[in-house]
Parts: sequence; structure tokens; C-alpha cells
Amino acid sequence: MFKKVLVANRGEIAVRIIRACKELGVKTVAVFSEADRDSMPTQLADEAVCIGPPHPSKSYLHIPAVISAAEVTNADAIHPGAGFLAENPQFAEICGECRIAFIGPTPQNIETMGNKIAARRAAQEAGVPLTPSSSKPPRWRRRAQQEPRGTVETEEEALSVAREIGYPVMIKAALGGGGRGMRAAHNDVSLVNLFKTTRAEAEAAFGSAEVYLEKLIENARHIEVQILADHYGNIVHLGERDCSVQRKHQKLIEETPSSLDAKRRSEIGNVAAKAAKAIQYRSAGTIEFLVDAEMNYYFLEMNTRIQVEHTVTEMATGLDLVKWQMRIAAGERLDFDQRDVEIQGHAIECRINAEDPANGFAPSPGAISKYVPPGGPGIRIDTHIYAGYSTPPFYDSLLAKLIAHGSDRNEAIARMRRALNEFVIEGAHTTIPFHRAVMEDATFLAAKAHTGFLETFNAPMTSLP
Repeated sequence: MFKKVLVANRGEIAVRIIRACKELGVKTVAVFSEADRDSMPTQLADEAVCIGPPHPSKSYLHIPAVISAAEVTNADAIHPGAGFLAENPQFAEICGECRIAFIGPTPQNIETMGNKIAARRAAQEAGVPLTPSSSKPPRWRRRAQQEPRGTVETEEEALSVAREIGYPVMIKAALGGGGRGMRAAHNDVSLVNLFKTTRAEAEAAFGSAEVYLEKLIENARHIEVQILADHYGNIVHLGERDCSVQRKHQKLIEETPSSLDAKRRSEIGNVAAKAAKAIQYRSAGTIEFLVDAEMNYYFLEMNTRIQVEHTVTEMATGLDLVKWQMRIAAGERLDFDQRDVEIQGHAIECRINAEDPANGFAPSPGAISKYVPPGGPGIRIDTHIYAGYSTPPFYDSLLAKLIAHGSDRNEAIARMRRALNEFVIEGAHTTIPFHRAVMEDATFLAAKAHTGFLETFNAPMTSLP
């Protein structure tokens, strides 16, 4: 096992990693921007190093600063957390060149699955079902003399592909992620209007204007499968999570298991494991699918990092995924196989963000004047905030993750309701009222929520100061 791990992230995920390291007897280094000087990670870590000003490009995304901090503190490993450099293959490669272990998959894994076109091809080669797209249209691909590049460069080409696969379509950044660089087009006019906009967004967010077209499955279920794989070819899936409650492609509520029937759940898990094995994946990862009304499933993407919602899988399986990331990176073998994986009960996570749901989810950074977390049976809180902490406006709005576990879905929901009513955060507007409303919604209670659920959700929500 490693002696000292540098945590190249901030917020609740940095706290989560530091705690896992402490339980393993591993020293920790927190890096922080000037805006995060008083953050919880800097207080919990054994050492803390300032790596730059508030803007992420000059701190958390600045590779030379992160590597220098690791070298100065003699860290022998770096955990990238979720976001920032977590899915940057260049960063993973540089870590290796500097003889610092990267706690995550190989640079090749990250590069292959980080490019959505390459990821779709890898999934297709592994036999995973795909939606029609510019990289796999239904007819002209079979007629083509050579493999199409997958991306679309002009409006004319986009129109040709869209008419071939049929509207509605999604215009998606080839290097996208996190819900950015995605626009839905329902006809020729909207496609032309959105094509250049999406390319510009992709260039600004990901440094590449490459986009591709994919058939849009409306009102689909967003189902993802958690994977663990070691260096020795051992791979398991840890069940699936339903992440269908989303706003602008950003997940808000996740749960496990999903309401898929047992046969389909087993099938989608095995397909995900097969896809990960095909690219010789290692570490924790998540393979995501869209499931239509007829329960057909289609590959969406793979996230080559720990997910925000890994907590529900931990609650339902009893496994610590962050510790397993570290063990795998340190060369340990998985000490269990697929037969040992058992989902116990049901777990739900609500993301508590610094946003005002009564005002269009407008950002609401500010000083936390009062913080009273809920407790009781089956409740877990992952957070980095405390009374007196000021949430900076430069980063993701996530304040806390509230997780409820119960013997079944009904008990998990009952515990979540109780916990949301106990939870007090004052000084900033939060999404707690929104989550309270969802926990009373008939569609959600019937496990029928889909990715378009919030488009018609208009329950009254009291804005909390």
C-alpha cells in the first residue's frame, strides 16, 4: 500500500478520499486554491499545499502545480477524485513518468473511453448495443468503403446523418462529459441553429469542436453499472444505479437497485463487465446506458473515475470503492468474484446543491451560518461544509450528498423524507425543498421517473434562506 497520497481535488470527494486513506493508515496531502484555504480537506489532511488562485485552470487543472506539490511532499500516489484531472489521460501519463502512482485506470483506458466516438466503437466491438449515430448509422455505414470517422464537420453532413437515423437527434461533443456540449434537435431547422452553437460550446469546454450525432431516445431511463477491475484480469460489476432524475443532463437523484426486472439487471451488468474487460480496464469505472420504454438498452458512455453517486453502491454492497481504487492501484487483487456480490436492500442519494429551486435553480453561493445534518438509522452524509464556511462561486455547487439506505425502496424513501426534514443549512439557498417535493411525487414513488421527468415537474417549493 502507498505511504502518502496527494488528493488532487476539492470538496466532498476530497474529504471522502482523505477519510479512506486514514482508515488504511496512509498519510494524505490536500492541495487547495486560494479560495479553498479554509476548506475541510485542508483541515483533515496531514499536509496541505496551495497550488494557485481560485480559477481551476490556474490551480486544480494546472498539472505542473499538482505534480510539483506531490514531489515536494514526497507523495508516492495521486488520487484525482471526480472531475478536474480525473479523466485526463495526459495527467495520468505524466504521473507515471514522474514515478507517482495514478489511482485510477490506465492512460489508454481514459483516452479510449474519454473520446465518445472511440468509446462507442470499443463498445460495439464488445457486442454492446448502440443507438444509431454518425459513427453507426443504420444503412450508409454498411455501404461505406471505409470506416466513417464518426464526427460531423458541416451542417450539410449533419443534416444528411440526421435524416438517415431519424429525428430527434442529439448533437454531442466527442470529448464531452458532465452534461455539457449536448443539444437536442427535433427537425432540420433546430439542427442547423444548434450545430454551430454546440461546436462552440465543445471547443470552449473541452478544447475540441468535434461533435457527433446520436439518435435521441426520449423519456429514457438512465441506468449505469459500477465496475471494479484489477491488474490481473479479474472484473466484477456491483449492480446498477438508476440516475434518471436529471436537470439539463445533470444527475440530481440516484438509487440502487433500479426497477429493471432481475433478468434484465443481470444481463446489463454482464454486458458492462464484458465491455470493460474488452479494453483491459482496471480500477473503478461506470458504464452508462439508456433504456427505452420497451426495456431495450443502449450504450451511452463510460466514466473512467469514481462517480459522485458511488455512495449508493457502497451502502447496498458494503464495499468501499475508494479503498478498492487504492488497493488496485497498489497492485492488489480483487479478493472476491461476481458470485460474492450481493445487493442488500435499497439506497437513494440526493445531491444537495447551493441552488435556489424556487428561482430556476439559480446558483446560491455564500456563507453557511447554520449547519445541522440529519442522522439516525440508514443515513449517511458526505460533505465538506460546516457552520461558518463560505462556499466559493468558482466551482461545482454540490454542498452535500445525503444517502438513505433501507431494507427496501419504501423504507429508503421514508428515511430520506425524514432526513430531508431534519437537514438544516442556512445562509444559502439549497435544493433540499426540491428533494422533499420529489420524495412525495407519485411518478417517482412508482419508480417511473425518466430523463424527461423534471420537464413536467412543477411541485411548489418553499425557498429556504
